[in-house]
Amino acid sequence: MKEIFVNLKRFDVPKSMGGICPTDDSKMWIENIMKEAVESGLGKLDCINVTFLLPESLIISAKEALSKYQKNDTKTINIGSQGVFRENVKVGGNFGAFTTNLPAAAVKSLGCTWSIIGHSEERKDKLGIIEQFESFSDERVNTSEKAAKAVDSLVNDEVICALDSGINVLMCVGETGDERGSGSFEEQKPKIQKILEIQLEMGLKGVEAYMTNQKIVIGYEPIWAIGPGKTPPGAEYIEFVSIFIKSIVKEKFNFDPIVVYGGGLKEENASMIASIGTIGGGLVALTRFTGNIGFEVEDLVRIIEEYAKKKF
Repeated sequence: MKEIFVNLKRFDVPKSMGGICPTDDSKMWIENIMKEAVESGLGKLDCINVTFLLPESLIISAKEALSKYQKNDTKTINIGSQGVFRENVKVGGNFGAFTTNLPAAAVKSLGCTWSIIGHSEERKDKLGIIEQFESFSDERVNTSEKAAKAVDSLVNDEVICALDSGINVLMCVGETGDERGSGSFEEQKPKIQKILEIQLEMGLKGVEAYMTNQKIVIGYEPIWAIGPGKTPPGAEYIEFVSIFIKSIVKEKFNFDPIVVYGGGLKEENASMIASIGTIGGGLVALTRFTGNIGFEVEDLVRIIEEYAKKKF
């Protein structure tokens, strides 16, 4: 099975309040998205799972909307969370002193089967906090590198919490422009490998015990290429990275992961992404980037159809 993830970010905030939800009723919006997803056949795909990663406030409404349909009509649609907290609720342990944070047990209780962890936006947030803390220290050597490793450690805590609660994980890794450096692609390759190896080794520490029953998918995000006006990597670059990711995970953790392209799967690049043998899917956010910016199920269907033409 190939894996398509749809990260609906802040679609719980209407445009009238500065967000991106096209209606003032985000609950009604996500219910309609689920209805369109089912009625367009996304729940009955032969070889592709489609996982919607949602803000906490939309999860219950999405699950309730899907529950109105027969299981056969929703079998390849999954609901996931946009992360979990690095500590968890456990029987005989902390019963829930996690104000403002979302423990994995709560995600499981809401009915989610997946969570995205280590997304570039999450890493940036954590890195900023750690760097701010480090800036007050007398120890100023390699501050950025130490902060990045601290983020990897926090990501690992979240990964283990999710797996421990029976939640599958989409763990994102990727290099910034500073980390890959300047020069030719050949000159950049060892720097890219160094960053990704550290992120994988630290982020996946301790996952072996869960691999019998759980799934871990690795999402590759070329952070340097994300954003307006940026040039995304080509097939050669993505293939190089995905081959390296798979080899490191196999060597260090003894499983062959599905690697998905997290730089933004779109209709324009779906055929190219599908042509890369070591890539097993992608991460979709917005489907419309000009004019009426937003997400539409009909656009997602076209992306998946374009991807499937080349992949199968």
